[in-house]
Amino acid sequence: MAVSALADVDADDVLPPITAYYVMRVGHLPLVSYHPPGDLSLAEAVRKLAGKHHAVLLANHGPVVAGSSLDAAANAIEELEETAKLFLLLRGAKLRLLTPEQVGALKSI
Repeated sequence: MAVSALADVDADDVLPPITAYYVMRVGHLPLVSYHPPGDLSLAEAVRKLAGKHHAVLLANHGPVVAGSSLDAAANAIEELEETAKLFLLLRGAKLRLLTPEQVGALKSI
């Protein structure tokens, strides 16, 4: 949830490719703009992204994750949370991210 409240994240892909397992289990993490809880526009915003992504981050709410099974979704949310922690711990440090080639290779696994 903490990352969902940050103002300076990339809305197209909130978390960078820090670890291989994050790339494999989550991939891209788009940010859905803020909507009040229960607002139908929030459901519509998530629906537009749901078929293209395994997870989305709701601004000032937190993550929504899907998977082919409950186990896959649980693994994905665990990886997302751990990567978010790393992202917060490493903010301001010079990062060695996975390259686009490395990310591409992981997506084919």
